[in-house]
Amino acid sequence: MGTGVFFLIAPVGVAGLIPWLLTGWQDHDGWWPLRLVGALLLGAGGAVLVVAFARFVTEGSGTPAPIAPTERLVVGGLYRYVRNPMYLAVGATLVGQSLLLGRPGLLAYAALFGAVVFCFVRLYEEPTLAEQFGPSYEAYREAVPGWLPRLTPWRGP
Repeated sequence: MGTGVFFLIAPVGVAGLIPWLLTGWQDHDGWWPLRLVGALLLGAGGAVLVVAFARFVTEGSGTPAPIAPTERLVVGGLYRYVRNPMYLAVGATLVGQSLLLGRPGLLAYAALFGAVVFCFVRLYEEPTLAEQFGPSYEAYREAVPGWLPRLTPWRGP
């Protein structure tokens, strides 16, 4: 239940409501290959987001929300390749919307989102996870990159 509520508030708000407020989903004619790439990014980002959220419930016994964190460190599935698949998925949906709708302003919003998320991760998430999970998080953090996925899955503990 908590994960569903957080899903509606955070990613749907950030990648749905705000882009709608900025654009009204009004598209401009764009070059069809860019629109196709945008549609693919939007679909892939949405799929990754749902899978990553589900992982928090099934593996972590909690939610992605800071007010209701997981009981266990989530390191399976997509998290074996990159530590922040949810944030990357939201970013991909924002870039996808920009390309699909032909709205460069959404790229500026995506860049702002990326900067805010990067600061949040470095200043809050990483220290909090290090405190909560100790050496297991540090080993994970050393082995799995935060933003550029590994080519092979991490086979940690």
